[in-house]
Amino acid sequence: MILTTTNNIEGRKAIKYLGLVSGDAILGANIFRDFFASIRDIVGGRSAGYEKELRKAKDIALGEMREQAKSLGANAIVGIDIDYETIGANASMLMVSASGTAVVLE
Repeated sequence: MILTTTNNIEGRKAIKYLGLVSGDAILGANIFRDFFASIRDIVGGRSAGYEKELRKAKDIALGEMREQAKSLGANAIVGIDIDYETIGANASMLMVSASGTAVVLE
């Protein structure tokens, strides 16, 4: 299945629009990862733990969206938008939401 943030795919024509599909993932952040991330905030650098969790959440959200589109008979999703948020007490959870339009390409 083709996934794209663009509204069309060069050289391919959407012959059927099947509607909006979406996927969400909410993952709790580990207290130790939070602790080490706060240290990195002070001294600089990247937080590999958070980056790994964000990628995991994005993959889950896109996977849910892909399965929803597949069940509708789509072979592509266009116009994908991915949003990232922190939620919960002290922003202790990571949320990723993905949405797009399921289509059938010729």
